[in-house]
Amino acid sequence: MKIVINQLNGRYLDTISLENLDNINESLKKFSSMNEPLEAKIFAINESISAHQLLKLKNNFDKINISSLKIYSNKRDIVLAGKSLKLDSTFIKEEVKNKLLLMNSKKGEDILHQGTVRSGDRISSNGNLCIIGDVNPGAIVSSKKNIYVWGKLLGIAFAGKGGNNYASIASLYLNPLQLRIADVIAIGPKDKPKNHYPEIAVINNQTIIIKPYIIETKI
Repeated sequence: MKIVINQLNGRYLDTISLENLDNINESLKKFSSMNEPLEAKIFAINESISAHQLLKLKNNFDKINISSLKIYSNKRDIVLAGKSLKLDSTFIKEEVKNKLLLMNSKKGEDILHQGTVRSGDRISSNGNLCIIGDVNPGAIVSSKKNIYVWGKLLGIAFAGKGGNNYASIASLYLNPLQLRIADVIAIGPKDKPKNHYPEIAVINNQTIIIKPYIIETKI
């Protein structure tokens, strides 16, 4: 289970990886002295959590200044359990390919590429760039706006060409050689992603951070 803590203005604070609910008190201790209201997003992907466990989790969050608590899961029973506790609960749809295919597809400046981007290949867009497939090591993809990779991003990605600090890079499997957004550059992590959900890279305080990328559907 992943818990993402933000300030209400959207500023990212931390991501807690929680294997055991008994450790939640220790994990949340660092936030107990913060006066400003916080937002917590719980991601339970391919996990089983009972209503009793969710209640226990909620009670622990009530001890710190959490004004917004949301649950995201691809398990309908978890979403329904959250709703029974009057928690903001959202079902994350696992198959969103069609949504990506329709992404601003009528705008000529946007590019949709279906298939693997192989080593040595380069794809550039004057708008958004959506790739249904993998971006292999040695490949370079770039755009003036956002980059969406519905597959593995293993090469180099450059979003926000021209200085767009609000651009982002999202992927099902984010393990690039290098990320760049506007003028901010980050080297990819050495370890492989262990998450089971899409992630998105954005600029926060002149640093590229990675957080869960939420694609929602109602239940």
